[in-house]
Amino acid sequence: MKCCLAADILPVLGTILIRGCSCDVSDRRPVCLPADWHSPTLPDSHHRLDQSASLKCTGMDVNGKTALVTGGASGLGEATARRLAAAGAMVAVADRNGPAARRATVETVGIAVVFNVTDTAEVEGALELVAAKLGSRPRIVVNCAGIGLAARILPGDGSLSLDLFEHIMRVNLIDTYTVLSVAARAMASLDPLDEDGARGVIVNTASVAYQDGQIGRAAYAASNGGVAALTLPAARELAQFGMRVMTIALGLFGSGMSAGLTPEVGSAIQAGLPFPKRMGRPGEYAMLVQQIVENPILNGEVIHIDSAVRLAPK
Repeated sequence: MKCCLAADILPVLGTILIRGCSCDVSDRRPVCLPADWHSPTLPDSHHRLDQSASLKCTGMDVNGKTALVTGGASGLGEATARRLAAAGAMVAVADRNGPAARRATVETVGIAVVFNVTDTAEVEGALELVAAKLGSRPRIVVNCAGIGLAARILPGDGSLSLDLFEHIMRVNLIDTYTVLSVAARAMASLDPLDEDGARGVIVNTASVAYQDGQIGRAAYAASNGGVAALTLPAARELAQFGMRVMTIALGLFGSGMSAGLTPEVGSAIQAGLPFPKRMGRPGEYAMLVQQIVENPILNGEVIHIDSAVRLAPK
């Protein structure tokens, strides 16, 4: 049958429809339709999302929640403790340096907790102290404690650096796992907060060095790689208890985690940053922590906060 070429063309599901006829684009064979055929009118619900549902947010409200921040007496930890406190959280500032931890609590609504993260019993006692003093076990746990020492696998003097490697792995990886596991056990006993069954969130800290490890920093890279690799399996296991686990991977920041960089290396990295061309600020890390806490869909992921930097070999 002859097509009516003067008619309107209406694309519907891969078929070109013309009033009076139709040509299927897959085999180009004409399929005749009545001359008075009209395309169906779809309801508005097919064309747009339910605005009220799409904009609904049920994230954790920081206000009134108990938080524990390790390494909270300085740098990233102190900035995080201050930001969470400003948002209304009751913050336990945990650090080995008692006077510094107490100083950091001056502007926070919370307490100073002194404990050695390498000792499981001390970590357990610290969390019970937090519950006793602040009225609840922590729902927000942020691991900021870490070191950034450097040592070659084969130093120039021919010695081995096994002791230093073990020390770095202990502080950056094993201690992070200790706090995570003890905090998760305490958090599991809390009542769910919302219809999702959320109980809390744990945020760990790593470095982009886990992917871009540099010469002389094998232990540092390996320890941060362990923290990054821990994120997803921990999140999957703790999901049944309504807990989320996230990791923030730092680029070049003005904090203790970058203290092991020589001035030359630090300057070279800073010059090579795409944008912005400066070191990250502790307050920017703290901002991301709060955003992670408040966004309920963030889970099991490593977020880079690094100005798009890729570290050079040395």
